[in-house]
Amino acid sequence: MSKKIRLSLLASTVLLSTSAMSALPQGYPADYQKIVDAATKEGKVVVYSTTDTKAAGPLIQGFETAYPGIKVEYNDMNSTELYNRYISEQAAGGNSGDVVWSSSMDTALKLATDYAAEYSSPELPQLPKWAVWKEKAYGTTYEPVVFIYNKRLIPAGDVPDSHAALAKLIASQTEKFSKKVTTYDIEKSGLGFMLSVQDFKADPNYFKNLSEMAKGGLAVQSSTGTMMERVSSGENLIGFNILGSYAEARAKTDPSLGISYPKDYTLVLSRVSFISKEAKNSNAAKLWLDYVLSEAGQNILANQADIPSIRNDIEGKNDIDGLTKMLGSALKPIPVNETLLEYLQQKKRLDYIKQWRTAAGK
Repeated sequence: MSKKIRLSLLASTVLLSTSAMSALPQGYPADYQKIVDAATKEGKVVVYSTTDTKAAGPLIQGFETAYPGIKVEYNDMNSTELYNRYISEQAAGGNSGDVVWSSSMDTALKLATDYAAEYSSPELPQLPKWAVWKEKAYGTTYEPVVFIYNKRLIPAGDVPDSHAALAKLIASQTEKFSKKVTTYDIEKSGLGFMLSVQDFKADPNYFKNLSEMAKGGLAVQSSTGTMMERVSSGENLIGFNILGSYAEARAKTDPSLGISYPKDYTLVLSRVSFISKEAKNSNAAKLWLDYVLSEAGQNILANQADIPSIRNDIEGKNDIDGLTKMLGSALKPIPVNETLLEYLQQKKRLDYIKQWRTAAGK
């Protein structure tokens, strides 16, 4: 090989290396490039997620643009399916998700206690302390839990602005709301169970209100999409414990769907993510987690996927700062910590479901 060609190749290598280094987010450690290089050799990251593929699409595209040598193998499941699949694959010792990203905060943390790798993300300083558990499990979003209603069939003056008001509305018009009120089936949806428990912890009148809401019979579902579709069509009139991120995204193009943020308290969910200790693509998993938490990734979530950001420095109003200005002290973020695990103990869980079924008339 001639000296000229060798110098040309060397210059190209240096140029590529410099380009890759300059693409790293500001403030990242210099040796982060080693993770990028190792991740590029791995070539992919396998993500197990409850976030709809459609909603996650812009984030995946952004990641693959930032790291063109790495493909995202994205597996979209409901929370119960994700939990059971991941557990069985870990037990069998076969291939599984490199990263778990779940809206069912309690079951995600339960998985993290046994299977998460410890990883100190460079984005750690930008996150609320309540959103990080032992540098293993990370809250990634800031999503209020809302009521939805059919704007054609519910008069504006009847729209409830608190859990007590919702219960009173339904109980006072049981014929109108008979089998027209929808929420999660807490036995089929891990997210639904977790939100119900958090309601119970936040509201001393929870089961009393639930029994009022259920006077005409509840139409329970296992997915947010089904509930929104039925409320929009008029098959159901109103729904509670709905993810506000999905509702806001749909309401932009659906004039029938109304959204109410309860003023007594508004639970805030944060999708929990962790890297598996047994990740086959552990470096790519680190890049993915960091990208999800980064300013770039969070901007995509907030402004393209309509999923509110866990940060407070994101363009627009769809982040902690913007939502705090809108809802103030009514916001009740669900912390990523051991309190999530309390009602996953088998006896406590079964006793709670029995109490819920009694109040819900199921």
